Amino acid sequence: MKRAIAFLSLISFAVSVFAAAEVGKPAPDFTATDINGKTIKLSDYKGKIVVLESYNLDCPFCHNQYRSGAVQELQKELAAKGVVWLLVDSVGKNFPSYRTPEAARKEWAAQKMNATAWIDDHTGAVGKKYGMRTTPHVFVVDANGTLAYEGAMDNQPSTEGDPRKARNYVRETVQKLMAGEKVEVTQTRPYGCGVKYGS
Repeated sequence: MKRAIAFLSLISFAVSVFAAAEVGKPAPDFTATDINGKTIKLSDYKGKIVVLESYNLDCPFCHNQYRSGAVQELQKELAAKGVVWLLVDSVGKNFPSYRTPEAARKEWAAQKMNATAWIDDHTGAVGKKYGMRTTPHVFVVDANGTLAYEGAMDNQPSTEGDPRKARNYVRETVQKLMAGEKVEVTQTRPYGCGVKYGS
C-alpha cells in the first residue's frame, strides 16, 4: 500500500512539474531575475516572439551546441529579426553545475552569447512552470503569447557533430510564425541531460 501511494505521489509530482505548458495555449507568465539583477517578465515581451531555452553548459548535449557556435549564430540571426531569446538556468545551488551570477556573466562572455538574457532560475520556478525536462529543452512563444512549439532544439540528439547540419525546429518555427504560416512541427521529444532542479 505504501509503495502504491509513493508511486502515485511520484506520478502526481511528474505531472505537476512536466505538464504545465501546452502548445496552443497561453504560455505561462513569470517574473524572474537575470544574472545582472534585472527583472524579467514574459508579459513585457508581448508582441514579440520569445524563445526560452533550458540551459546547462556542463551537459554534453548543450555544450556541443555552444562549442560549435551554432546556437550563438541562431541567437544573433533571430535577434536581428526582433526575437527575444531567454536562457533559463534552473540548476539548483546544491549541484556542481550551479553558476553564481558572477560565474554566469563570465560564461556568457566566454561563450560569446547573443541571447537577450540569462535567467537565474536556481529555485526552479520557471523551469517547473514550463515543464523543462532536459538541457536543452526549447519553447517558442508567438507574438500573441501563445506557446507555438516545445521540444528539442533540432533533430540531431548528439554530443558531437555540427548542429548546423540538423533540422532546427526553433528556426523553422520562427520562420513560419513570421510568415503567418502554420507551424508544421509543434512538439518534439526533447533530448539532453535531465534538468538539475534543486528540489
